Amino acid sequence: MIYKNVPLRKYNTFGVDYIADCMIHIRTEKEASALFASSESLKKPLFVLGSGSNILFTSDFKGTILYPDLGGINIEEQNKSDENVIISAGSGVIWDTLAEWTVKKGFGGLENLSLIPGKVGATPVQNIGAYGVEVKDSIVQVNTISLEDGSLRAFSNNECKFSYRNSIFKNSEKGKYLVTRVYYRLTTRPKIDLSYGSLKEEANKLGAETLKNVRQAVMNTRRSKLPDPEKIGNAGSFFKNPVVPNSVAVNLKTEFPQIPVYEDKPGCSKLASGWLIDQCGWRGKRSGDTGVHDKQALVLINYGKATGIEIFNLSEEIRKSVLEKFGVDLEREVEVIGTI
Repeated sequence: MIYKNVPLRKYNTFGVDYIADCMIHIRTEKEASALFASSESLKKPLFVLGSGSNILFTSDFKGTILYPDLGGINIEEQNKSDENVIISAGSGVIWDTLAEWTVKKGFGGLENLSLIPGKVGATPVQNIGAYGVEVKDSIVQVNTISLEDGSLRAFSNNECKFSYRNSIFKNSEKGKYLVTRVYYRLTTRPKIDLSYGSLKEEANKLGAETLKNVRQAVMNTRRSKLPDPEKIGNAGSFFKNPVVPNSVAVNLKTEFPQIPVYEDKPGCSKLASGWLIDQCGWRGKRSGDTGVHDKQALVLINYGKATGIEIFNLSEEIRKSVLEKFGVDLEREVEVIGTI
């Protein structure tokens, strides 16, 4: 069914209030394939929207929003003589529902990604990551449907061309496919990863290093630093952590000895966006109904009635100040949709 003039406030975690001309809830692959095979009748452009947890609308959407509602979590392959297990989930499944399910089953691999907002369909697009883990290391296959002609295509892990918060679905194939189901390779002999920050300390408070305790430690840590989008509008981390040449990192370390610097790919280092923003004095600042979270400077806030443009303008001010102070140009992790 096609819905007209749909308020988008409940479809984005920033809670900005715009209107979409049309919206279609997609519940099956067959339904989607038939729809896109005759897509001439749909108002363009088409835009796939999950939970809207990584989106900032800045104007009404003059086109058709595709809202995947494909469910189901399955064990696809499990050999008792092998520690590997392949599972799959529909793109409309809430991500943390899947993370919780895997922990309860004793399948390791996704526990560090607990409580990340969003749905399964967004995980390969964004290559979500947290606490030293990226989802690309678990994804085996991504099933999709072409928005152009309704044909089915499965992308292998290599074909997805994953990189830091990036994939082929954000580049050469952007806007061309609807993700319908994602397959993950997990393990029945989990290798606990508590290498990130204070995660080990938090997990040890809970007792043994089990999947359940790691998941709880991750959730405790996230809740202590990040606001709940159900209570206050936000999209989590607004900016990516910048990757710079080692020479740039060395120069910054000389000028700013306290700057956190992390190893990245050969010849490059990763900086902490939150620290850079904090040093520019933004943490806890508020202007009208927009602001920066007082516990994590990476998070921009809608306190109630902020517009998408106001939030975008705040992000641009932050980028400008970081560039002036550190010579580093921050890149948004959140996707901006609309006129700016």
